[in-house]
Amino acid sequence: MPDETTLHFVIDEGPEPHRARTKQLLAAHPEAKALQGPVPISGAIILLVVALQLGLAWLLRDSSPWLVLAVAWLVGAFADHALWVLIHEAAHNLVFRPTWANMLSGVVANLPILFPGAIGFRRYHLLHHAWQGDPEIDADLASPTEARLVGNSTWRKALWLLFYFLIQGLRTTRLKRIKLWEPWYVVNVAVELALIAAVVHFAGLTALLYLFLSSAFAIGLHPLGARWIQEHYLTFPGRQETFSYYGPANVVALNVGYHNEHHDLMRVPWTRLPALHRMAPEMYDGLHSHTSWSALLWRFLTDPSLSLYSRVIRRGTVAEEYPQPVA
Repeated sequence: MPDETTLHFVIDEGPEPHRARTKQLLAAHPEAKALQGPVPISGAIILLVVALQLGLAWLLRDSSPWLVLAVAWLVGAFADHALWVLIHEAAHNLVFRPTWANMLSGVVANLPILFPGAIGFRRYHLLHHAWQGDPEIDADLASPTEARLVGNSTWRKALWLLFYFLIQGLRTTRLKRIKLWEPWYVVNVAVELALIAAVVHFAGLTALLYLFLSSAFAIGLHPLGARWIQEHYLTFPGRQETFSYYGPANVVALNVGYHNEHHDLMRVPWTRLPALHRMAPEMYDGLHSHTSWSALLWRFLTDPSLSLYSRVIRRGTVAEEYPQPVA
């Protein structure tokens, strides 16, 4: 368990920081508004990556588990991570203009991931933008029980990342104010169940294993999993609570590392986030950022000062459940 000096979240009494940053950005660079809007090429990439993953599952259907594991780690994880980025784009209506087309894009991108998360992610992620750090609404935050159980132990943090695909879904059960079940979510679940049945029937359990491992690695115990640490964990001293990643993996991760830029102007699609950074260097060059997800993953696992408590929360009506700082 964490020691007494780290058994608390950082409490900020101020507002979510990016509203003020957005006003500052647009006041200095009104031309940034022109960067906003959907890019339909994302729809084509969704179809391509979904076809890649289903094709690999078919090709690996009679392979050894070790080969399946290797391909899932080296290829599948990157493919599924890209699909999560595209689900994220669809959640912001940045694939097509009509909302229904973005909902459908998310459901299609979700296909090889197996876990029906696209529609639920859309609902919870948009609230994360509006209420960053509010424990009643922000599903990106660990609960007090989750943080306490994981603590600052290397092996417990590793297990947490390994099973993050399950933990993220369980978090939503504590957010009683948010309704998850709605028609599009039912569609999302039904499509995934049908996909799983089809894969097992036509390609077998080994193919399903490949898809499962790819999905688990994409957001878990893998260098790509450090993205979740990079975005909002307090990895540098000071009051900054959102961090970007400017390393080479942005090429295959579709610029998802540009996280401060995304929060400041969330209607800018992934293709134009570097342009936003170049347009307003005074907004970003002075901020702490990361250049290696692998190095950050190692640091998170081995540094006892980093844990699930390394987050800023804003007082919601249940904030009293969150341990207070030790004097």
